[in-house]
Amino acid sequence: MNVPENLHYTKDHEWVSIEGNTATIGITDFAQGELGDIVYVEVETIDETIDAEEVFGTVEAVKTVSDLFMPLKGTIVAFNDDLTDAPEAVNDDPYGSGWMIKIELDNPNDVNDLLDAAGYKALIGA
Repeated sequence: MNVPENLHYTKDHEWVSIEGNTATIGITDFAQGELGDIVYVEVETIDETIDAEEVFGTVEAVKTVSDLFMPLKGTIVAFNDDLTDAPEAVNDDPYGSGWMIKIELDNPNDVNDLLDAAGYKALIGA
């Protein structure tokens, strides 16, 4: 199970990478493995400010549809348009080309409320 040490994680299986006041968000390797083959990613909340733990989109796999939960309060400023034509990137490279959104953080200190790699590994039993 791939759990990069340099990222932050949520109990809902999203990962967060912070650069200044911008966060890049996707789903973890564990989550994509549990979902199976991803066929569609939908995010209709671009330019909206979303509170932490609110739904910002959905990911559709062959067998299920799952909500995507906002890890930190912020304004969604970008969606990974490559996922429109190649949603399988979430399966193939969840921490790279499979990223989903970028947000401008309301409060960068909120990242302290997220799990580190060790905490996330404990959550998933890795």
